Amino acid sequence: MIFDYDTLKVIWWLFVGVLLIGFAVTDGFDLGVGALLPFVGRTDGERRVIINTIGPTWDGNQVWLITAGGAVFAAWPMVYAAAFSGLYIALLLVLFALFFRPVGFDYRSKIEDPRWRTAWDWALFAGGAVPALVFGVAFGNLLQGVPFEFDSVLRSTYTGSFFALLNPFALLCGVVSLAMLLMHGAVYLQLRTEGIVQARAKQAVRIFSLVTIAAFALAGVWLAFGIDGYRILSMPAPDAVPNVLAKTVERASGAWLDNYGNYPWMMLAPLAAFAGAGLTLVLSNQGREGMAFITSGFALAGVILTAGFSMFPFVMPSSLSPASSLTAWDATSSHLTLTWMFWAVLIFLPIILAYTSGVYRVMRGKVTEADIRAREHSVY
Repeated sequence: MIFDYDTLKVIWWLFVGVLLIGFAVTDGFDLGVGALLPFVGRTDGERRVIINTIGPTWDGNQVWLITAGGAVFAAWPMVYAAAFSGLYIALLLVLFALFFRPVGFDYRSKIEDPRWRTAWDWALFAGGAVPALVFGVAFGNLLQGVPFEFDSVLRSTYTGSFFALLNPFALLCGVVSLAMLLMHGAVYLQLRTEGIVQARAKQAVRIFSLVTIAAFALAGVWLAFGIDGYRILSMPAPDAVPNVLAKTVERASGAWLDNYGNYPWMMLAPLAAFAGAGLTLVLSNQGREGMAFITSGFALAGVILTAGFSMFPFVMPSSLSPASSLTAWDATSSHLTLTWMFWAVLIFLPIILAYTSGVYRVMRGKVTEADIRAREHSVY
């Protein structure tokens, strides 16, 4: 084995984080574009322009979400089982919202009836806004702890409800997630369109970059002073049989800030979130939308890394029984499984990134209403 077991656990925590960031940066902008569709586009021609900025790539971007889910299943099977049972209704809501996207893209422009097209426009709005909001709400609940526990034979029991997930702090995290993806999508529209659509997209960047900064700052203050974090007090010996109940965990005020005191370099994550959103606002106003799209991606990565760094090594804390909390140390697959998957990622991820880069290079350029009219029956 090239890496010891503990090192592989950290590597896979990083890999899952990279996949979540990849999903946010790629599929995030087309979720944002979908959520902006009824507002930035006022006429049918404008809305077709907006749809076709993401038409060739949205389905490929969505594979990042599938890959992230698969990575969680393979690397952290206990997290996958607990999350997909306890958060089942919320995840189904995301899935049903995403159903609107393929049918919306394919069928919207097949009938010229304005009512038909408007209905699909709002369906595409739901397909973009609902997942963006629910993902943030999910992270907000993870930071507070999820009401599940394991018994002596590691059977999981979940005592929460769907509506309990919609608590104030989680909804604020949902606002952060939705606002940052709307900012990202608006920058992408500014990059790919021109004229009045570009002007409206630029205005949306101004609004949602400021909302992202304000909501992220408020969530950080609330997390520091109003949300109890989790702290590991003791772990079993490294050579002991893995058992999630064998550790001692306490829930304490300010515990989510421990890692920033122990590893000051982690402060780069929230700094990247604030700086990225601020630079996106400035660069967008200057008409440098290409650079603004890059800084928007840094903002998204900073927000996700802030949540990850705050919780590490916790992946799914338990509010019912802190000892049942799942961490990167005790919820992972075997050494052999992590090793085989490590090599698979090392081989295939660069290929996927190279292919994706090539697709975006081919598809670059502005989308205009003249383009839509010239290719009336071959575009969305």
